[in-house]
Amino acid sequence: MTKDELFTKLKEILVDEFDIDESLITPDALIQEDLELDSIDSVDMIVKVKPLLNAAIPPDAFKSVKTVRDVVDILEPLTN
Repeated sequence: MTKDELFTKLKEILVDEFDIDESLITPDALIQEDLELDSIDSVDMIVKVKPLLNAAIPPDAFKSVKTVRDVVDILEPLTN
């Protein structure tokens, strides 16, 4: 899956599952500040994305995530 495809899927999840305004979801959107997702929401987001992946998510992979692009960059290699 390309980064663009993954971004589109992630955007759909954020809109459908978290009721986030689609216009707020950009690659540079900050997960906590712009999208107002707390740590529990972030875990829920990853659970929703898991079916798209072909590999396990490393436990510490999301410690440095700040933006939607960071999420896509971490998940993209796991979709191949």
